Amino acid sequence: MECQPTAIDGLYIIQPRIFEDSRGYFFESFSQKEFNRVLGPHLTEEIRFVQDNESMSSYGVMRGLHFQRPPFTQTKLVRCVRGSVLDVAVDLRKGSTTYGQHVAVELTEHNHLQFFIPKGFAHGFAVLSETAVFQYKCDEFYHPEADGGIAITDTSLGIDWKIPAQDAILSEKDKKHPLLSEFITPFTL
Repeated sequence: MECQPTAIDGLYIIQPRIFEDSRGYFFESFSQKEFNRVLGPHLTEEIRFVQDNESMSSYGVMRGLHFQRPPFTQTKLVRCVRGSVLDVAVDLRKGSTTYGQHVAVELTEHNHLQFFIPKGFAHGFAVLSETAVFQYKCDEFYHPEADGGIAITDTSLGIDWKIPAQDAILSEKDKKHPLLSEFITPFTL
C-alpha cells in the first residue's frame, strides 16, 4: 500500500499492491495493520473503522456533498469496485487555508485507488460509467440527526463533475443543500 498526499492537507490517495497473473488479480482492500503503518504517521488520532457502506448507481447519479456534524463526524475511506466515479472532497474546516477548495480523483474498478477523507470535509461522487458500485468505510456510525451537506451543484466550488447538467441525477434531499456561501461550518481545523 502506498499513500500519496494531495493538494489539500489531510486528503490522501491510497494505491494498494496488486498481484496479477493469468488467473486475474488479488489485493488486500483493507488491512488495519497496513493502514496504520502507511497513514498513521500522517494522522493526529488513531482511526478505527466501524461501518462499511455500499451503493450501486447508474450513469449521471451524483451523491453528496455529505458530512456528519459533530459530535458524530466521520472519516471515510472510499473506493469504486465496479465502474468508475469522480470522487470529490471539499474542505469545510474553519481556519483552513484551503477552506472551500476541493480534491477530485477518478476511482475505477481498474485503478483500484482509494481516497482517504478525514473529518471536516464534505464528500460526494458522480457516476461516470453505465453503473458503478461504490464502497466506503466510516469511523463513526450513521446518525441521521447529524446529517448535513452542501450543494453538489454549487458552481462557486469550481468542480468539473464530468457529467453534463442535463444528465445529472440528484436525490430530492441533495437538491436542498445550501450553497457554500450560505453555509456555516461546524468544523474547525
